[in-house]
Amino acid sequence: MTVHPSSQFSSVATKHAAQRKFDFRSDTLTQPTDEMFDVMKAASRGDDVYGEDASVRALEAKVARLTGHEAGLFCVSGTMTNQLAFKAACLPPPSSVLCDARSHVFRYEAGGLAANSQLTVYPVQAQQNGGHHITVEDIERHFIPDDQDVHMAPTRIISLENTRDGTILPLDEIRRIRDFCDAHKHQGIRLHMDAARAWDAAAATAAAANNGQNDLASLGQALQEITGLCDSASLCLSKGIGAPIGSVLVGSHDFIRKARHFRKQFGGGWRQAGGLAAAADWCLDHVWPKMATETHVLAQRLALGLEQRGRFKITVPVETNMVFIDVRGSGIGLAQLSQRLEEEANILIGNRNATSDQTAARLVLHWQITPEAVDAFLDVVERLSREAAPEHFVNDPSKGTTNLETSVYASR
Repeated sequence: MTVHPSSQFSSVATKHAAQRKFDFRSDTLTQPTDEMFDVMKAASRGDDVYGEDASVRALEAKVARLTGHEAGLFCVSGTMTNQLAFKAACLPPPSSVLCDARSHVFRYEAGGLAANSQLTVYPVQAQQNGGHHITVEDIERHFIPDDQDVHMAPTRIISLENTRDGTILPLDEIRRIRDFCDAHKHQGIRLHMDAARAWDAAAATAAAANNGQNDLASLGQALQEITGLCDSASLCLSKGIGAPIGSVLVGSHDFIRKARHFRKQFGGGWRQAGGLAAAADWCLDHVWPKMATETHVLAQRLALGLEQRGRFKITVPVETNMVFIDVRGSGIGLAQLSQRLEEEANILIGNRNATSDQTAARLVLHWQITPEAVDAFLDVVERLSREAAPEHFVNDPSKGTTNLETSVYASR
């Protein structure tokens, strides 16, 4: 069954709506809606480089307030806000950064820490909790004191990522790392958070504390607990929040003043950016409250179905909006899965050119993925699984359908 665009993106501009596919490749691939274009048209049209755009100023103040910081800076991307955070720290070389070896700032920002800020990066291997997240003990093993050893670049910044691969960095661990930084304040240690998807972490945290329900007040409280412990944080608006573009860097007034200066140096000064800020503001009010109750629930549903109906292995705990799979042992190849999903269900996952030895994939859910799309995804997986290993399925005549709960592993 091919699933057609529904209410989540039916208000995308009419000439594009019929072409819309359900895209599981990333939460950056959401489409702006007519509601967003309406608020964009009503936004202020001042020049942000001159500090004269009211919509931009309002968004910056709102995100700063939500995160427990003094000021914010609206930029084009999460990579820019991360890079500005390190640059605005104004650390003279030799200085170094400690971060998770899997983190975005280390692996996916084109070597920016070295190129832009002359920082040495020491990647930290997470060795506690099954590698779920780095801990203060991991940091202690890699920490470089400023003790006159001229062979080393002293640690000046600790960079965290929350969420990372969809998993939540526990609040207690953030507190412990904050305490570690404070204990070494004589060395001037700063704590930064790549909080690109902290919206997801806050949504999951608030939902857990409120019996699955969220409102802006509880979301803001959870977000402030997560990001307020850091000296700076970078929050992406074009991922789970669903805005067309943008990211906000938060920190102290003086820190943001420096970051604004470097943003201009980087070529990142906006002119009439009010429309983009207004769209992001709309998403905070309308998309964020549904994140845990809809998107995260669908991620859990997809993961369970892939295990039961496709014999896929889920390789990372599903805590927010991401599902990591390994298809080894399922009899289904990634390229085959990608092709059939697109042809039969109007679904994109990438991996269409995957080789036979590539078995791992990331699936990312967002506010424009519907329950019907998840059902269609699982139907395709079940058909492929039947074709690959029909002996694993038995029919239940009393129900007139496959007894999926008991039959997937029936022959094992």
